[in-house]
Amino acid sequence: MFKTILLTLAGLLYFVQAGAQSIDKLAESLASAQLEAYNNRDIEAFLIPYAEDVKVFNFPDTLQYQGIDEMRKRYTGMFENTPDLHCKLINRMVMGNTVIDQEEVIIRKGEKPIYAIAIYKIKDGKIAEVYFISKKE
Repeated sequence: MFKTILLTLAGLLYFVQAGAQSIDKLAESLASAQLEAYNNRDIEAFLIPYAEDVKVFNFPDTLQYQGIDEMRKRYTGMFENTPDLHCKLINRMVMGNTVIDQEEVIIRKGEKPIYAIAIYKIKDGKIAEVYFISKKE
């Protein structure tokens, strides 16, 4: 897990410093890194792609919370209390600084999944805003 984090960070730093990575690829890399950490329930790796002042919304514009510290509080408990937690990426679209993921989220085995759309907006090399649309089947 630690090796994966280091490789992800090294890869991101290399491309950003070298100027060889388009905004599309950077945006996709950030979304992928946070998703992998989410599925590993690794709070430290999960927070790396996010800006310090990240804003999380229910779509279209209802602010749920702001800031990396609040994100840490919310996700730490969830990661600790949901050993079956897993997000399956169904579809991903990337355009410029925006990533749109269609997801199927399992909270507990045996329960119906939650279907969600997550929209990530990238600014200054970090995920600055997230918008969620979700429903239970």
